[in-house]
Amino acid sequence: QVQLVESGGGLVQAGGSLRLSCAASGSIFSLYVVGWYRQAPGKERELVATITGGGSTNYADSVKGRFTISRDNAKKTAYLQMNSLKPEDTAVYYCNAARRSGPNIWGQGTQVTVSS
Repeated sequence: QVQLVESGGGLVQAGGSLRLSCAASGSIFSLYVVGWYRQAPGKERELVATITGGGSTNYADSVKGRFTISRDNAKKTAYLQMNSLKPEDTAVYYCNAARRSGPNIWGQGTQVTVSS
């Protein structure tokens, strides 16, 4: 069982950058696939990026080339580096972790607001 806490959200102007962190506790972090999701008001939660324990990544087309997902298994932390932010990136960002055949674990979310 893993617990997740996101941090690093905030207010930023369009074109700026933020780095989100997802700190894990309570389990062996390297066994989990980590995903970053986001949900804007009135919209469905959408997948932003995923990273496996071995470092294989996938990105949504909307963020490809701008966002980078990474992880430090020794620190039990995953990151989402967000560059060239756009107003449409405004959302609550959630960290997710799951082991093979296991349940999805969610953090509480962190707000990212990008002003135009």
